[in-house]
Amino acid sequence: WEYIDGKEEAMTSAVEPGTAAAELSEAGRDQGAARRSGPLSHRRGGLEREGGTGTAAAGTPPDGHRPLQPLRGDNRHYLPLWNNEDPYGDVWVPDRPPVQVDVDVSKLTNLGHLEMTWRSRVHFHPLLVRILHKSRLRYYGKPEKKMEMPYQAYFEVADGSGMMSMVLWNSLCPEWYHSMKVGTVLLLAKYAIKSSYPFKTHPTPGDSQMKRFATIEICLNVRDPPTEISIIPEEMVKPEWGLPEVKYRFITRSELDDLPHNHSCDVIGLVTFVGRAERARKREHSEDFWLYRWAHAIDGTSDQPFILELFATSQPDVFERIHPMTYLVCTQMRVMTENPSRTVYLTTSNESQIFITGWHKGQPYTKDAKVKNFIQWTKSQSEADQIKKTVIGGYYPFPRPPDSFLKYCKNNEVESVLKPIGEIGKEIEDLHYREHKRIAVQGIISAIRYISCSNAAEEASGGELVQVWCVKRAANTGCQCKTLPVCFPKPGNQAGLVLKGVNNIAETEESGRTCGSWQSDLWAQVKDKLLNYFHHSKIFPESIPCKFDYVHKDLLMQQYNLHAAVHQPVEARTDKNINEFKSANGLGYYEVTVLGINHDIAIDVAFLPLFSPDNPHLFQLEDIQNDTLLSCMSCISACQQKATNSGGLGDTFPLSDEIVKAAKELDGKHVICILDMCHLGDDKVEVFLNKIYKTDNTNVELM
Repeated sequence: WEYIDGKEEAMTSAVEPGTAAAELSEAGRDQGAARRSGPLSHRRGGLEREGGTGTAAAGTPPDGHRPLQPLRGDNRHYLPLWNNEDPYGDVWVPDRPPVQVDVDVSKLTNLGHLEMTWRSRVHFHPLLVRILHKSRLRYYGKPEKKMEMPYQAYFEVADGSGMMSMVLWNSLCPEWYHSMKVGTVLLLAKYAIKSSYPFKTHPTPGDSQMKRFATIEICLNVRDPPTEISIIPEEMVKPEWGLPEVKYRFITRSELDDLPHNHSCDVIGLVTFVGRAERARKREHSEDFWLYRWAHAIDGTSDQPFILELFATSQPDVFERIHPMTYLVCTQMRVMTENPSRTVYLTTSNESQIFITGWHKGQPYTKDAKVKNFIQWTKSQSEADQIKKTVIGGYYPFPRPPDSFLKYCKNNEVESVLKPIGEIGKEIEDLHYREHKRIAVQGIISAIRYISCSNAAEEASGGELVQVWCVKRAANTGCQCKTLPVCFPKPGNQAGLVLKGVNNIAETEESGRTCGSWQSDLWAQVKDKLLNYFHHSKIFPESIPCKFDYVHKDLLMQQYNLHAAVHQPVEARTDKNINEFKSANGLGYYEVTVLGINHDIAIDVAFLPLFSPDNPHLFQLEDIQNDTLLSCMSCISACQQKATNSGGLGDTFPLSDEIVKAAKELDGKHVICILDMCHLGDDKVEVFLNKIYKTDNTNVELM
C-alpha cells in the first residue's frame, strides 16, 4: 500500500490526507462561510454571515484548542454548507489516539449474554467489541427543539458471540465519530441498553454465519449514564479474546451483471470518470438535501466500468477528493437492477464507506484476495494509456428513466411528477444551488436545431470565433448542403472547448428544414403568437464533461465540487479557466423546442449527446436505443465525432434524415418529456432533455 499511495505522488503532488484533515479541522474557524445549527436559509448559496470569534463550547478537544461557536442564541455549532450528514468545524475531534488499558476479561460480558439478561439489569458489565460497520451521521435537529448536538451514528459491533447495533448519541458524536473506524476495538463501560429502533437499515455482514442480535441496541450517551469509551490499540488485541475479523464481500465487474437487485457488495476500481457534486431534496419541498456524485471505475475484468452513485458518507475529505486515476474502494454498495434491460449500477447505502489513494493504508480490506488481485492488475497497466480515457464533470443523464411512463410514475405521485410547461419558470426559481431535479412535462416536439461545439463554446465563454468555409457534400441524406463552416478559435483565443465542428446553416429546398434545423408546420404557424416562450437551451462550461488533466487536478476538482466552506486566499487559486480544458464529448448539442398542448406556450431545452471516442463505454449509448429520436441524435453525433477525429468532417450531418424522420413521427402528437434541471450557481440553470414518452388514450409507452 506504500506502492499505491506513492503512485499518485509520482504523477503529481500527492494527495495528503493530513492536509485534507487539517483543512477540515480549520473549517469551523471560517465564520463567514458556515451554516448555524438551527433555523437558516442557504437557498441559491446565499448564506447568513456571522461575525466575531465566539465563546468556547463545553468540552475541550485533546489538543487544547477550544472550538469556536456561533454567537446567536443557543446555537452551539456550525453545520456543513450543503448537507447535514458531514461533520464540519473544529468541534469535531479529528482522531483520538488509542490508550493503554488493562483488560480484565473476567469482568467482561458478551453480546449474547447481554441479550438474554438485559431486562433484569440496571448496570451492565463492560463489553469488548470490534466495529464491523459504520453508518453516516444523522442530524435530527429541528428549529423548535433546543438540543446542543442533535446527532446520531449507528455502528455494528461484534464479539465472539455475535453482532449487535451500537448507537453514538448527541455530544459524543463530535468527540468520537472520527475515531471509531471499521476495525477499531472498543472497551465499553457504563453504557445503556434499549429495544432496537424497528425501521433502521442493517448492513449485510461479510460473514454470513455470524449471529445477529437484532432486538436490542447499545446506547452510548454523555449522561444517564455517562459512557466510558476506550480504544484498544490493534497491537494489544489478543487472539484469545475471540474478536471477529472484519470481512468483506468484494466483487469484480465481470460478476456484477449476474447479481440480484439490492444485493450488497464491496468494490475496488481505478476511477475513469467522476461527475460534479450535486444535491437532491430528501423530500419534496424539504430544506434538507442529499449530496451525491456519479463515478465510473474499472478493475480489468470487463470492458464495462462499475457505475457508482456515491452519496456523501460523512467523509467529506474523501468525497471531495475523488478524481480520475485514483484507486477507489466502496463498501456496502447496493446493486440496482430494477429494470433488467438497463445498465446495472451500484449505489451507496447508509453504512457505505469510501476510500481513495492516500486513505488505504491500514484499512482491513487490504488483506482481501480480490483487492490484492486488483493491485496486481494495476501494476500491469500503463498510466499514460489509462489517463487518456479519463473524464471529469459535466452533465450526466444517468440513471435513465424506465421503459414506460407508468413505471416512471410508480414511485412518484403523478400530480407532483407531471408539470405544466407554464410552471417551468417556478420550478427553476425554486431550485437551490447545485440542486438537481427531474421533472416530466407534456407537450409537442416542434423544432430541433443543432448547435456546434464551436457555437456552444462561444455562448458559454464569450469567446470570439472565426469560420473557415469548406466545400463538402452530404452523402446519404436529403440535405444538399454546398458549404459547411468549420469553426476555430480566433488567434490568441484559448477556449479549449472550441473543437472542430460543423454548423450546418445552408438552406435546403425542403420547407422548414436546414441541414442544422427542423421545424414542424404547426410551429411555423404558432411561434409568433405564443403567450410565453421559455429559453432554457443554453449550456455552460460546467455542463460539458472535460478531459482530465492531472497537472490541474486541483482546479478541476474545485470546479466540479460545491463552493468551498472555507475561504480560499487569492494566492492559492489559479488563473487557468475551465473553458481552456478539452471537451470529452461530441461536436455539439441540440436545441429542442417543446410546444405546450394548448399551443400558447413553449420551452427550448437542450439535448447533449455524450460520447467519448477514447472510452466508448463511458456514457452508455445503448441506454437510449429504444428512444427513437434521442437515439438517432446520439448515434449520429457519435458517428460524426468519429469521422472528425479520423481527420475528416464526416459524411453524416447531425440533423440527418433519420433524425428528421423520427421528429416527423412525433409531429403534432402529445409526448411526455423527462427534463433534468440543475442550478449551477449565479443565474446559470441548465435544462436537459433526457427521455421522450409517446402517449395515447390507453397507455403511455417509451418512444
